Amino acid sequence: MAATAGILLLPLLMTTTAVMMQAALFRQAEAGEPPYSCGPRSASLAQGYAFCDARLPASRRAADLVARLTVAEKVAQLGDEASGVPRLGVPPYKWWSEGLHGLSYWGHGMHFDGSIRGITSFPQVLLTAASFDDQLWFRIAQAIGTEARALYNLGQAEGLTIWSPNVNIFRDPRWGRGQETPGEDPATASKYAVAFVRGLQGSSPAALRTSACCKHATAYDLEDWNGVARYNFNAKVTAQDLADTYNPPFKSCVVDGKATCIMCAYTSINGVPACADSDLLTKTVRGEWGLEGYVSSDCDAVAIMRDAQRYAPTPEDTVAVAIKAGLDLNCGNYTQVHGMAAIQQGKMTEKDVDKALTNLFTVRMRLGHFDGDPRSNGVYGHLGAADVCTKAHKDLALEAAQDGIVLLKNDAGILPLDRSAVASAAVIGPNANDPFALNGNYFGPPCETTTPLQAIQSYVKGVRFLAGCSSAACVFAATGQAVALASSSDHVILFMGLSQEQEKEGLDRTSLLLPGMQQNLITAVASAAKRPVILVLLTGGPVDITFAKNNPKIGAILWAGYPGQAGGLAIAKVLFGDHNPSGRLPVTWYPEEFTKVPMTDMRMRADPATGYPGRSYRFYQGKPVYKFGYGLSYSKFSRRLVSGTKPGRPNTNLLAGLTANPTADGGASYHVEEIGAEGCEQLKFPTVVEVQNHGPMDGKHSVLMFLRWPNATTGVSRPTSQLVGFQSQHVKAGEKVRVGFEVSPCEHLSRATENGKKVIDRGSHLLMVEEDDGWEISFEA
Repeated sequence: MAATAGILLLPLLMTTTAVMMQAALFRQAEAGEPPYSCGPRSASLAQGYAFCDARLPASRRAADLVARLTVAEKVAQLGDEASGVPRLGVPPYKWWSEGLHGLSYWGHGMHFDGSIRGITSFPQVLLTAASFDDQLWFRIAQAIGTEARALYNLGQAEGLTIWSPNVNIFRDPRWGRGQETPGEDPATASKYAVAFVRGLQGSSPAALRTSACCKHATAYDLEDWNGVARYNFNAKVTAQDLADTYNPPFKSCVVDGKATCIMCAYTSINGVPACADSDLLTKTVRGEWGLEGYVSSDCDAVAIMRDAQRYAPTPEDTVAVAIKAGLDLNCGNYTQVHGMAAIQQGKMTEKDVDKALTNLFTVRMRLGHFDGDPRSNGVYGHLGAADVCTKAHKDLALEAAQDGIVLLKNDAGILPLDRSAVASAAVIGPNANDPFALNGNYFGPPCETTTPLQAIQSYVKGVRFLAGCSSAACVFAATGQAVALASSSDHVILFMGLSQEQEKEGLDRTSLLLPGMQQNLITAVASAAKRPVILVLLTGGPVDITFAKNNPKIGAILWAGYPGQAGGLAIAKVLFGDHNPSGRLPVTWYPEEFTKVPMTDMRMRADPATGYPGRSYRFYQGKPVYKFGYGLSYSKFSRRLVSGTKPGRPNTNLLAGLTANPTADGGASYHVEEIGAEGCEQLKFPTVVEVQNHGPMDGKHSVLMFLRWPNATTGVSRPTSQLVGFQSQHVKAGEKVRVGFEVSPCEHLSRATENGKKVIDRGSHLLMVEEDDGWEISFEA
């Protein structure tokens, strides 16, 4: 509709050059070429327009192009399906593509109906996050970006703006989209954001491989709970929680990752829709953080501001308030439909639109869309079909799945299995042989898929399979058949968990228990089996499996997330000892009683006076089923902070001239703002952790370093503990290695006050890598 309106408003008598250019654009599309402008066939190049001059800065080129557009042509650019401008040789463009854990069916920009029919499907993000390996995250994003550019060069992509990653905090275990995120910890999510953005976009700011978009700013983590939908939810969030939980990943995206896009969420934050919040979009994202890119709405979020949230009286007012607040692009066509009327009615000006379009076209300039044919002129022009689903990418998908799998229980060393000693095996469960159970959401067509059943069959003979339930919902269970199979088999492996029927975009869970008859089926099978069974869980969010944790007839438990195309093989390699598990949980696994807490309560900190238990490992006061960072290995590892190497200490002399502000517990703190950037740099110091693998297997190990305050009190609302950083290291059996950390007190040892300001407490701080061991750091002027 928007594109048609734009064409009708063009002059009826087009110039001969414009007609020729429009024909060239149609030929370009028919030939399966990537959309581009300013090549040898471009009228704009022949006329010497500045926007075609690659020697000029991208922002200047963008401004030149915007200045040449009519008002109608400008408005037609404000939606995710932007109209072409034939008279200037500007092709149509589709902004919406997804690359969460591989290129995706979701969006309008990617097509899998040409020479490329499949792409590398990596594990869903939460499982990848369990590896605590930022180099792995970077390499995955790099592969996704490469495959996106390859499809673009082949004419199977109409855009290179990838609306990933999702770096929202996984605040509530019931959230249907928690599977898409790096978990509950802001430090982990921030590090993930930086690695993924850098991997997608490439190393050259002037020549982007693709454009990454961090979503959904901010404090968005509810789909539909108890009659409250994300479209009309007003998230009441304290300045303290915004500062130390919800905003840090987005800040890291922009400041450290140099992301070229931020997406604003559907939800309102303290009464203001995120996509109409000038304090968020203009003051914070673009002003304080320095975004060099564009701000997009979530899909139809602008229309929802009017139709569901009733934030503005008319469509024109709604469009104007969003654009003037700092929104540049609307996913949908609402701004295209109502933008012209908003200008004509004086709700917004043409200059407001120009600002938005300059941001948009600057990113397209950096993507090379106005440098001629990218296959001959671009840095990435060599990429094609041979760069999709490569052996390296498929191996990476396997590595990611293996490194994310978390061993939750292994009584009496039941795992790994000795394949030569397995005479017969029963594989039971709805997730054992369902390829879709490996995907999670926002997936594309995998280039190949191995289910867990297929992988186990490649390891041992005599495998018998029973689904037990028709799906993960498990409304009815074939318990009798499952018991008979289990009792006649040497080993039993159950593949249970969740699916997109229970958790996905638009759908939150109401329970943390396994769905339907799953628990009864598992318990019955375990009771009938000859020896303790192995339980493999394919889920996004956490589940309360206290029954399995405490049941001696369930000998081992693995969490395998949604592990992607190589997930079945990865699980089998762990089961049979070809890979030593090293994953650690990136979220707290809560008991079922946590579902009494309203999802709409956004507070992170506990409130003992009302019985509110708090959220995440940093603030939760209850007893978890499994805690954040938990994960077993087939080897025994030990970690210790090495003091014999004279580890660095912060230079606290520079604090002498600063005022120590009193705290509620009688202590004092220093404001990070007053310390300043130079002071914060001087406060940084190194630490060294020694890791020893006591055997019996080589393996990867992730060292998680935490901060604890010896005098933590509820009066000051300090976290119970706070992740400082992590390092992943492969260690041979019997080997000792040393892993280095750089600690930045302003970033790692600070906390947020109630007004959202960061402070460093005067006095003792403990750095810890073991429960009962810590290294004391003292901040005294």
